[in-house]
Amino acid sequence: MGKNKNFPNISGNNSRLIKPLIIGIAGAHSGSGKTTVACNILRNLKGWSAIKYTKTPLYSSIIDNPTILSEKGKDTAKMLKAGAEKVLWIQSPSGELSSLINIALNMLSNYSGIVIEGNSAVKAVNPDILVFVLSDTGKIKLGADVLMKKANIIIHNGINFPDSLLNKNKFLIEDVDGYVNCLKDLLSKMQ
Repeated sequence: MGKNKNFPNISGNNSRLIKPLIIGIAGAHSGSGKTTVACNILRNLKGWSAIKYTKTPLYSSIIDNPTILSEKGKDTAKMLKAGAEKVLWIQSPSGELSSLINIALNMLSNYSGIVIEGNSAVKAVNPDILVFVLSDTGKIKLGADVLMKKANIIIHNGINFPDSLLNKNKFLIEDVDGYVNCLKDLLSKMQ
């Protein structure tokens, strides 16, 4: 994708503001394996934080309460267990996501990097690296195809892999070392 523009230089001088790199994790649909991939990445990137986005019909919040985030079975708990230094859980309607994601990014600006999970959140941020997770159904929800085409890395299960993506960095979902090493290589070129 490209350099994200969510961290303006507000220092008042010409010095370069150092900001964390952002990895976006998007997927073909709910249940495609985004959280699994995010956790595998977080296990291998020390000092990183994470944002989980959940679309809600009415209310908006940024949850940073460790008790809530650590509740058994929650994706946020899995991210913390995988090694995320800090996790924020954004809940909001689509129309309010942009302002909340900017607040969350600023809350995590002191970490080495940020892994963002959720298609809408990834679209709102324009991450430095985009990872897209395909599932075995081959189905892709409306709008996800745009993210898949922009992805730097495609993770799949070997079934129903679109021929149009043959030139991408692609890895089987079981090949954690493969996609993590590819990701580290991409990150090293950006630092």
